[in-house]
Amino acid sequence: MVEDKTVKVKVPGTTANCGPGFDSLGIACNLYNELELTLHKKGKLVIEIMGEGAQNIPCDGRNVVWKSIQYLLHRANVEYQGAYIKMLNRVPLSRGLGSSAAAIVAGLTAANYAIGNRFTSQEIFVMATDIEGHPDNVAPAIFGGMTLSILRKDGEPECLSFFPKIDLQLIVTVPEFSLSTKAARKVLPVVVPLKDAVFNVGRAALLVGALCEGKTEFLKHAFEDCLHQPYREKLIPGMYDVFAAAGENGALGAAMSGAGPCLIAFTEKNGDTIGTAMVAAFKEHNVKAKYLLLTIDKKGACLL
Repeated sequence: MVEDKTVKVKVPGTTANCGPGFDSLGIACNLYNELELTLHKKGKLVIEIMGEGAQNIPCDGRNVVWKSIQYLLHRANVEYQGAYIKMLNRVPLSRGLGSSAAAIVAGLTAANYAIGNRFTSQEIFVMATDIEGHPDNVAPAIFGGMTLSILRKDGEPECLSFFPKIDLQLIVTVPEFSLSTKAARKVLPVVVPLKDAVFNVGRAALLVGALCEGKTEFLKHAFEDCLHQPYREKLIPGMYDVFAAAGENGALGAAMSGAGPCLIAFTEKNGDTIGTAMVAAFKEHNVKAKYLLLTIDKKGACLL
């Protein structure tokens, strides 16, 4: 094993749920965090952070990237006492774009390369799911593209990664306020009506089928949801008005990005027009926002 080996990786931000695919559908976006890692047999932990959330992310043993690195090193039965970690974050924190998943996957991926790439992508996926608690964001961060993830009855995650036959643009409206996943989950019911479950099963299946077949005419109602968005609406002022503004300006559909508060629209064209309309709709509810025009990342986490 080479001591003091430096590796650099980049990991995409992600959007999850895509409307009806609660806790199962995810998409990797071309918005990246970069991580440079040098492991030391002896020495201390040094963490430097630039970009999104730099003032709010701990630079000590509580850091999620460092915890993920330690998790993998423990699994590999390898011990390093110190590290130099340099983070460049472009994924906004607590906005529904997979910032925690990006941190976890970055730490695991960098540590894996640093010790000689001992673990497969599937093994990294299992570790990341264990740390994150659910696979919907870590899956696209690792594999890229659009992902369908499940937890088997034995608790092990599985993931199918695919690429839509539609050249999708992702218009992500980013409001100034943040919303933790924990807070967004607190408003969800423990039990949902059977008709709502059937509603979502049909739309999630239609969404994936339409994207795989490239048939945009079936997407008009495919992004609708009854399992989480109606309960979270009160946490995001003007949410359905922002969706409506996207649709009126040509979007194929719109949804919450993850647990929010980012809202995402899907289109083949007129991305800037749609983004401007979504920001204006937020403004009508006294919410300042910006929009990001993104595409689907096809690689997932990779070595630089």
